[in-house]
Parts: sequence; C-alpha cells; structure tokens
Amino acid sequence: MKLRQKHNVYVIELSKEVLKERRFTKANPDYKTGLPCVYVGMTGLDPDIRFDKHKAGIQSNRFAKEYGLHLMPELYAEFNPMPYEDARYMEVDLAIRLKQSGYGVWQA
Repeated sequence: MKLRQKHNVYVIELSKEVLKERRFTKANPDYKTGLPCVYVGMTGLDPDIRFDKHKAGIQSNRFAKEYGLHLMPELYAEFNPMPYEDARYMEVDLAIRLKQSGYGVWQA
C-alpha cells in the first residue's frame, strides 16, 4: 500500500518584534542576534493556504498570526510533500536544526 504524500512542513519568518515576547525569548536562549525568528509547522494544506489561515486567525498560532511576515520556502520546499508521519517527524527535526543553527524558533 502506497502512503499518500500530501502533507507539508513550512517555515514562517516572524518579525523581530517577537523578541519582546518573554515566552519566545525564554524558549530560545541560544538565539544568535541577526538570524531570523521563525515559526515551524506542518499541514495537509498547501503552505501558502496555511499561512493565510494563520494570518486570518483560523486555527492559528498566536506568534504566526501576530508576527508572521512571509513563508521561507528555501528552508522547507525540498522536503514536501510527504506522508503524515514523515511530516510530523520533519516538523520537529527542522525546528531543532534551525534552533541549533541559532535561529529563534517557535514550533507548536
């Protein structure tokens, strides 16, 4: 049985204003000044549609809604699409790798 490859990971660049949020900075003690702050997620939708839903407040993460600027496909496009379980794993793995690189990362 072939797994359906319809899920995607995505990365949203967040405004640097998110650094004023205590919860965000507390979650990113190793953030390197100058690198992007991002939200990492996964979806069964096209990432563009999911981003629009975040900004519209539909099943949105507060940081993505309030501080989301745009998608960063250069950080995720090569992985998409994939089966659901792979996307669940990749969401966490990508967030960890970006955080280890010094990005400010929020992953819900």
